[in-house]
Amino acid sequence: MTAPKFLSVDIESVEPEPGAPAPDRLISGDPKFRTWNVEERDGGLYAGIWEATPGKWRIEYDEWEFCHILSGVSVISEEGGEARTVRAGDSFVLRPGFKGSWEVLETTRKEYVIKL
Repeated sequence: MTAPKFLSVDIESVEPEPGAPAPDRLISGDPKFRTWNVEERDGGLYAGIWEATPGKWRIEYDEWEFCHILSGVSVISEEGGEARTVRAGDSFVLRPGFKGSWEVLETTRKEYVIKL
């Protein structure tokens, strides 16, 4: 039997992976992550839901990522560029080479699709 071609993003059926920024990337606070990765495909494609508690850390993207904010408020600042506040309902793409910081003001949950 082949796997179904329709996959619900259902975090109730997936155990979250805990995480945190690497210590050398932490700027402030004590942020904690939970990631529900519901899809992982050959070729480096991932999809799921990620959540972070308040804090600030440096980010560097080698991958392409589509994000849709489900709840919370964060500020994403691009090195040498502007800071953008994102909240529930906002969608955006972070492209390979993006460098800056991610600051969670209110616990933030997002849907993501990542392509390595």
